[in-house]
Amino acid sequence: MNHHLSLRTLVGDKIAGFGDRVAIVDPRGATTYAALARLRNQVGQALHAAGLSPGDRVGLCLPNGVEYVALDLAILDLGLVKVALNEMLSPSDIAHCLNDSSVAVVFTGPGLLGSVTAGAPPAATVVGVHCGATGVVPWERFLEGHPETRLAAAPAPDDLGLVIYTGGTTGRPKGVMHTQERLAINIAAHIIELELGEDERMLLMSPLPHSAGFHLQAGLAKGASIWLDSGFDPQQVLRRIADDKITFTFMVPTMIYRLLDAAEASSLDLGSLRTLVYGAAPITEDRLRQGLAVFGPVFSQLYGQSEAPNFLTRLTKGDHLVADDDGARLKSCGRAVAMSRIKVVAPDAAELREVPVGEVGEIVASSPYTMIGYLGLPEATAETIVDGWLRTGDIGRMDDDGYVYLLDRKKDMIITGGMNVYTTEVEQVVMSVPGVVTASVVGVPHPDWGEAVVAVVTIAAESDGDTVRTDVIAACRSRLAKYKVPKRVDIVAQLPLTSVGKLDKKRMRAESQPFPV
Repeated sequence: MNHHLSLRTLVGDKIAGFGDRVAIVDPRGATTYAALARLRNQVGQALHAAGLSPGDRVGLCLPNGVEYVALDLAILDLGLVKVALNEMLSPSDIAHCLNDSSVAVVFTGPGLLGSVTAGAPPAATVVGVHCGATGVVPWERFLEGHPETRLAAAPAPDDLGLVIYTGGTTGRPKGVMHTQERLAINIAAHIIELELGEDERMLLMSPLPHSAGFHLQAGLAKGASIWLDSGFDPQQVLRRIADDKITFTFMVPTMIYRLLDAAEASSLDLGSLRTLVYGAAPITEDRLRQGLAVFGPVFSQLYGQSEAPNFLTRLTKGDHLVADDDGARLKSCGRAVAMSRIKVVAPDAAELREVPVGEVGEIVASSPYTMIGYLGLPEATAETIVDGWLRTGDIGRMDDDGYVYLLDRKKDMIITGGMNVYTTEVEQVVMSVPGVVTASVVGVPHPDWGEAVVAVVTIAAESDGDTVRTDVIAACRSRLAKYKVPKRVDIVAQLPLTSVGKLDKKRMRAESQPFPV
């Protein structure tokens, strides 16, 4: 018998064997692996009875919880295609994604019921989990009467397994397509690179449709116990680590900043934490050093994107502890992981022409879990995958030791007076100023310079806005070239985020006051 590498074989076949070990803890309680396997089987039977067959698309627009996990497992088990949508998407983006992917069934919860029912394709069935409305099938009725036995299936390696939508920072979200085999290899890479142990107690708070969902599947394959929360409360996270002896968690930098502020004033025992994985955006060197002082050597940075999930490079725990004169290593996103290759190419050339070591260019990557393409967008696919290499759209450089330093998204780079300004470099300086809580740097149209550098910041409650503005400009003047110094510092109550928790620079640019002509 051929052993096909799929998520059914890598993850699905494993879970029943972990028996009475706790698999998932969500706001409704704890679920063992045996109970999760039974629920997975029942969901699979219900999907099969609803007429779904391999290749059909199933939409998940749900908060983090055991129902999401059971659906995730059942979909991959039967060779269906998961279309996982983030709860933070706008109603118009939800409608676009559901119709673009032609979902047959979509599962949703209370928060998005209205958007999903309004936006779903006319022929699609909408199932409401812990919510209901006219024309919506309740979760309990969907499962009712179906046995808890597992259906036989054998997803082929090349079968489509996932359509995951990009954050939509430029135009409409694009559907990134991944096959069963590529997803399975990607989860194997997660298990290796995350160094997951069988005693892992994981805490996942960010939405499962994106990075956290891959960590979830890797944890399930290892028999980890996984706590799922929706939303982020730093005090609750600290209590969770202390009370439940959490060993592993995943965050984006803005979450880490808030957690550090809370931890500084906390007397809780956080010693169980072994691994804090972070990614999705650059982290400031100052806060990273603070994190190492508070939590110890637990930090591991990942770099990837929906087109090659999570692991193109990794900055290991050991890398975080290497002392050097200027702290350069802490500014890196690490080196290529075991299953990827990275090079830096001329950013605007049609062909992939590698630049000399140390020079700035576009990061391109090759891995066995790169997407097969964008759904229904052959031209965009051809522009993004060139000669088997993924053009990431990220600008950066590589040092002699293979460490990659991200400088900007190509579309976020500022050109002022003909000079290139990489926003992350300016943000590092701005974030070091006392009183600045979060910061982003964007280019705003300017009559003389084409674009002007603008810092958008939030400040501590006790700080004086005029003082912070003066200090930011002074710090930038002392540490940066003149053309990189912000022409203006805008103070806002909150920095806007995209649906995947990244800073929404497109919106910031749109909302910034233009410079007078």
